[in-house]
Amino acid sequence: MLLELIGDTAKLVLIVASLYLVLRAYVRYAQPGLLLPLARRRLAILLVLVLAATAVKVSEDVLGGESGPIDRMILLFIHRHVDRSLNAFFEFVTLSGSSLVLFPLTAAATVLLLLARRRFEALLVGASVTGGAAIVYGVKALVGRTRPALWNTETYWGSSFPSGHTLAVAAFATATVLCVARIWPRAHTSVLAAALLWILLVAFSRLVLGVHWPTDVLVAACIGVFLPLAISVAHDLRR
Repeated sequence: MLLELIGDTAKLVLIVASLYLVLRAYVRYAQPGLLLPLARRRLAILLVLVLAATAVKVSEDVLGGESGPIDRMILLFIHRHVDRSLNAFFEFVTLSGSSLVLFPLTAAATVLLLLARRRFEALLVGASVTGGAAIVYGVKALVGRTRPALWNTETYWGSSFPSGHTLAVAAFATATVLCVARIWPRAHTSVLAAALLWILLVAFSRLVLGVHWPTDVLVAACIGVFLPLAISVAHDLRR
C-alpha cells in the first residue's frame, strides 16, 4: 500500500510538472507577453494543477472501486478513536457548511463587495460558491455513490460523492482569502489560517459523523479550493 501511494504521488508530480512545462512553452511561443505574469503566479498555477490532478486521480479510484478498502479503514479508525461526546461539536461544525449558512453568507459578501465597487471580488465569491454547488449536484447525480453504513448515523439524501459541505466551505473560504489578499493584504495570513482550519474541521466532521467516505471529502476540498484559485489566476493572467 505504501509503495503504491509513493508511485501514485510520483506520477502526480510528473503530470503536474509536464503540464506546467507545456503551458510555459505555449505561452513563450504564442503569448510571450504573459511570461512575466506566468512567472509571478507560478506557485498559484502549480497549486491549481496539483488540485486538478489530485481530484482527477482520486475520482478515477472512486469510480473504479479501488478506494473502498482504504476509505473503510480510515473511517473505522476515526470512529474508534474520536470520543462520541464530541459529536455535538462536529454537528455544529457541519451546520456551518450547510446551505442554510453558506448561501446567506455568500449573498451578503457579494452584495457588500459590489457596494464597495469590488466587482471582481464579488464575482469571485459568487461564482465560486454557485459553481461549486452546481458541480456537487451534477456529480452526485452522475456517480450515485452509496453513503457509508458502518454504524448508525443521521440520514442524508443523495449520493455520497463528493461532499457538498466540504466543497462549498472550501470554495467560500478560499474565495474569501483571495479577496482579503487583494483588499487587506495585512490580514491575509490570519484569514488564511482561519480558512484552512474551517475547511479541515468541516471535512473531518463529515467523517466523524460517518456520512461521507474520506475520498468524498478529499476530492470535494480539492475542487472547492481549485475553483476560486483558477478564477483568480485566469483573471490575473488576462490582465
